[in-house]
Amino acid sequence: MAALPRPSEDELIARYFAPLAGPGGLGLRDDAAVLTPAPGHDLVLTVDAVVAGIHYFPDDPPASIAAKALGVNLSDLAAKGADPRGFLLTLALADDWDEAWLAAFCTGLSVTAARFSCPLLGGDTVRAGGPTLISVTALGEVPQGRMIRRFTAQPGDMLLVSGTIGDAALGLALRRDPAWAAGLGEADRQHLADRYLHPRPRLALAPALLAHARAAMDVSDGLAGDLAKMLRASGASAEVEIAAVPLSDAARAALARDERLIEPILTGGDDYEILCAAAPGEVEALRAAARRAGLALAPIGRVTEGHAAPAFRDAAGTARIFASGSFSHF
Repeated sequence: MAALPRPSEDELIARYFAPLAGPGGLGLRDDAAVLTPAPGHDLVLTVDAVVAGIHYFPDDPPASIAAKALGVNLSDLAAKGADPRGFLLTLALADDWDEAWLAAFCTGLSVTAARFSCPLLGGDTVRAGGPTLISVTALGEVPQGRMIRRFTAQPGDMLLVSGTIGDAALGLALRRDPAWAAGLGEADRQHLADRYLHPRPRLALAPALLAHARAAMDVSDGLAGDLAKMLRASGASAEVEIAAVPLSDAARAALARDERLIEPILTGGDDYEILCAAAPGEVEALRAAARRAGLALAPIGRVTEGHAAPAFRDAAGTARIFASGSFSHF
């Protein structure tokens, strides 16, 4: 039996993407969308792309790929203290795409968009001529003049991080070579795999950050590397206690089996937690506001004077030197 012809671009949009569109998307029947920020608010814009074979495995579940593509952008909005308003999608498909993959991708996209109240506003669907590339531009809003920068940390500020660190890096290692985690329980293995596949943008933290944080960014390329970026931009340094970095039970179990895993835990990417700096007098209020939002913020160190890379110190006070500071796109 001959294969059915693929739908045209217009048919793809009508069948798969128009049902995801918010009001400003105009049913995806026009060349542009319309978005009016709430009175007294600024728009916040961020864009990230994920590429098959670089940021995800081509045989990852398509719904998970969609959740990651949107989630990594929502994580950026969370770090800025912004509420999502919508997103634009560019989908460049590899030659071997099929409708089953696209249908599952759009299901994952729909679920994630609905969960975080971030509807599709528009975009473009094209042939990649190579591996599939997915680019999302997310739009949010904050009260005017109050977007949280990442370059405003000051010496004396406390450093805090949300959730747990290193799970996604271990999940990626598990995906590449399941044998290394043979001694872990099934629940721990599933937890690590899920954290790699499905980012958890911490949008619930946005109000707490707006009220109490001085600087913030999301941890996408590894805690050590992203903290270094924040400090370089702020013209400061930091001291971090490795023992204070929050770990999941699964990560602790893995680390107990192989203490060398502390390096990928601290330098691996895809955490999508929030790293923030706050004046000492704001820390308790910040943590209390986070708890009311159902999230934990753990103090891990302090911003210091100077321009040296942040020092990650072990229990003996010795600074750890990492072979690789963070994930690099190049």
